[in-house]
Amino acid sequence: MVALSDQPPLSPEEFLAWEAQQAQRHEYLDGQIYGMSGGTLPHNAIAVNLVAGLRDWVRQRKCRLYVNDAKVFISEKGPFFYPDLVVTCDPRDFNETQGLRHPCLIIEVLSPSTQAFDCSEKFRHYRKLDSLQEYVLVASDRPALDCYYRRESRVWEFESYGPPDPNGSVTIADLAALEFQLKSLDFKGPLAMVYEEIAFGLNSPPG
Repeated sequence: MVALSDQPPLSPEEFLAWEAQQAQRHEYLDGQIYGMSGGTLPHNAIAVNLVAGLRDWVRQRKCRLYVNDAKVFISEKGPFFYPDLVVTCDPRDFNETQGLRHPCLIIEVLSPSTQAFDCSEKFRHYRKLDSLQEYVLVASDRPALDCYYRRESRVWEFESYGPPDPNGSVTIADLAALEFQLKSLDFKGPLAMVYEEIAFGLNSPPG
């Protein structure tokens, strides 16, 4: 996120009207507008892998899966964010055109420029959504998933998935043997699904 230095603060209504006329996406926080920077190829490939792996499962649960261009309203006054992936199972979202208000799962693929914000400030705002059950951070420079799941007691629990040494040598076969879970969707799958064709030092198995 990069604040637009030449853009004066806008009200939420002014921002929504302004962004509707823009060719690029922008996020909105405390009256300030932030341009969305382009992601790396691994970042993009991970998002594509997640969509491919989750799409049918989400449909079977009569939910909707969106990627990149789906705005999430924390409230009617903002902030307004664009997660990498978002799932909603709430029919109130199904006919929306501006953005989603009742997501159950939000996934952010981490980049060096956004990692600190996604892990702290953004999560602080996402937690205000009563509908949100799970927030997932996916590393793009190593095989690692951090999943935050909200229990019925409203307490968030944490699970981390990845090899014991995510910075060490690991093969695609290793990732195929490692499972991760998305509790909000009752979904389980191999880490290889997330990191298929990602080149960050993974070694192909001999054969």
